[in-house]
Amino acid sequence: MFRETLDVYLKRILDFLIYTKNYMIRKNPVQSMANSFVEGIKDFLTVKKKLRMAQYRLNYHRHQLNKMEQLIAENSQHNFLKGSNLDQKR
Repeated sequence: MFRETLDVYLKRILDFLIYTKNYMIRKNPVQSMANSFVEGIKDFLTVKKKLRMAQYRLNYHRHQLNKMEQLIAENSQHNFLKGSNLDQKR
């Protein structure tokens, strides 16, 4: 009886180890963790470049908006709309 119980426990342990091995082969958590770590480092190292690109886009759109406001103010027939105030027709 003791031997049968021991055999059952050993079989369960071996089954668990086989399932664990198959999971490691299928999902490979160490590889995915290493990949996410490398991607995090890449993002950290390229943050400055991304920030500069975002600032450039913001300045470009701000410049375009100022040009548009200036054109609307110049072409407006009302004198009080000329200047830094936005034209209400827009």
